[in-house]
Amino acid sequence: MRGSLLAIALLIGVVVAHAEPATAPEAIAIPGGRAGIGYDDLQYAPALKRILVPAGRTGTLALIDPATRKVTTIAGFSGAASYRGGHGQGTTSAAELTGFPGFVVATDRGATALRLVDTRSGKLVQSVTLAASPDYVRVVEQTGEVWVSEPGRKQLQVLRIDGKERPRLVPAAILPVPDGPESLVIDPVRGRAYSHTWKDQSYAIDLKTRTVVATWSNGCRGSRGMALDAARGFLFAGCAEGKVTVVRLATLEVVATAITGPDVDSIGYAAATGHLYVPAGGSAELWTFAVAQQGALSLLGKLPTAPDAHTVAFDPDSRSLFIGAPDHGAVLMFRDRF
Repeated sequence: MRGSLLAIALLIGVVVAHAEPATAPEAIAIPGGRAGIGYDDLQYAPALKRILVPAGRTGTLALIDPATRKVTTIAGFSGAASYRGGHGQGTTSAAELTGFPGFVVATDRGATALRLVDTRSGKLVQSVTLAASPDYVRVVEQTGEVWVSEPGRKQLQVLRIDGKERPRLVPAAILPVPDGPESLVIDPVRGRAYSHTWKDQSYAIDLKTRTVVATWSNGCRGSRGMALDAARGFLFAGCAEGKVTVVRLATLEVVATAITGPDVDSIGYAAATGHLYVPAGGSAELWTFAVAQQGALSLLGKLPTAPDAHTVAFDPDSRSLFIGAPDHGAVLMFRDRF
């Protein structure tokens, strides 16, 4: 029996490691968030050295300084007086505009728009009406473009970045995609973008030709979040049913699977630690895995978060994690001590 259990563990690529005791997070209040915020996509901006927090219902984009915990907010997005659950209100996704210091692009679901933000002046400097309600926004540095996922229309919208010192966004193309797109990751090493269907498949899009060039089974029943280890060629998939999988991009095969708490959505990966971070909103836990050289997952430990907390960002300087806690609009900060 013991040999059989070991074989099963090796087959799914999961080893449980000794974990340190859980530590309480630090709660960072987001101005105007006490009634609740539907967080969907927290990101680290390396040039700004800030955590980008699209603060949904509040009508603001918040920026957290990991070193001081200071929060700066930029207004001008659509908002709402009350939180109705989920993450469909206001701004829900943002990304730093590479090559243009201080500029950020952020979605606005309430206005079906993409906003260009100058964080130095604290103002919105351009608004582009989108073809459909936006989900994720990502910057493609090598082509000078911004890609926005629009799952309601099963498409991606591409905007060109014009200008040298002061950027301007210009709509450029619409890309039809399979049953999705759910999540969006840019791989500059391979010149591809990755996304999911809402069920059990992922696909790759060539950044230059803007065409789907590969499709594969990702091991999920309900595909949700996505993260990338570009250097080692691993793509991680979060599964709504409470699971995470590892796909080797060279062969498009699932090489590891790990069970987590239920209601997984966004996930995160840090090349600095080699750790995969999986918030499970249904169990209010953050699951941390070490990713081995061949892709196997070792569970390092679980930390308590908050109900429906399902998005995470990592600051490499402080080795800290930031997780949105919807009910009271705070952002929880943990240090990765593993």
